[in-house]
Amino acid sequence: MPDNKTFSDDQKLTFIDLFAGIGGIRLAYEKAGAQCVFSSEWDKFAQKTYEANFGELPEGDIRKIDAVTIPDFDILCAGFPCQPFSIAGVSKKLSLNKPHGFDDETQGTLFYEVLRIIRAKKPSAFFLENVKHLERHDRGRTFAIIKKSIENEGYSFFYKVINANKLVPQNRERIFMVGFRDQDITFNFPEIPDLKPKIIQILEDDVPEKYTLTDHLWNYLQNYAEKHRKKGNGFGFGLVNTESYCRTLSARYYKDGSEILIPQEGKNPRRLTPRECARLQGYPDTFKIPVSDTQAYKQFGNSVAVPLIEILAREVVRTLQPECETEAVAKQAPLSKFGVKPSE
Repeated sequence: MPDNKTFSDDQKLTFIDLFAGIGGIRLAYEKAGAQCVFSSEWDKFAQKTYEANFGELPEGDIRKIDAVTIPDFDILCAGFPCQPFSIAGVSKKLSLNKPHGFDDETQGTLFYEVLRIIRAKKPSAFFLENVKHLERHDRGRTFAIIKKSIENEGYSFFYKVINANKLVPQNRERIFMVGFRDQDITFNFPEIPDLKPKIIQILEDDVPEKYTLTDHLWNYLQNYAEKHRKKGNGFGFGLVNTESYCRTLSARYYKDGSEILIPQEGKNPRRLTPRECARLQGYPDTFKIPVSDTQAYKQFGNSVAVPLIEILAREVVRTLQPECETEAVAKQAPLSKFGVKPSE
């Protein structure tokens, strides 16, 4: 393994953006002063949004990309999808003298592609994001495999579940994993400032009528919720208190918007607009939305809370360059510029 890389104070760190989606992680790392040198995203609609905002079309399916063609970089960033890991049958494979363990168990999974590129390119650091359930999936065995496999490549491994609701007005818990090839580096997840964001801060002033629920859909949602209430279940729509935060925005929001509904005086509640969804994830209003409402809802539901990623990205950059406060970081706009106005 090559010696650990050292960085001069004026050197700009580089990163790659895997499973890039619409570029939320990229936006945050660029705000932290780093430079993106490669991106990959297979979904054609997400590619369209990414290209509209960053001026480049991401490479397609990561499984078809030879690591040799990826430029050298310092930080691997990936919000990889979590697919089930098969653990069963190790004893049987041992008895048959067949491959087993990590390499065998994860063939075909998308995390394996992250590991493949780490192994080939040996970056100085990695930054991974996933749903918080990853830590408990398959009674913790999936996460244990991920952690051990990265450590086996010679990296440290730090992780933490963090809720973005101090920065954006939604309950959004995610697990973040950070590690360094220099195992003498200690990484501390930073404290998250509480901006006390409220839903009312991300709402548009003039919303088209098409976002108001029809009588048919509103009656259906109310009846559905009542049916489950009688059964003692918690299923139902989420009518938002606009002075607080809301439920997690999901990729299924396009179906009926039921998890986050905005009350309206004298008429049925409405769903969020795509721009409001962008703001809910901390995207600036300059972020272009060149796709249909349906695709936009999916994209923002699958995305990251940008202000939270920015804080973590700054700490990763600072950890690699402890003596360097880059001009880009020093002059960056406050976090409230990410679509969430400061509380009065």
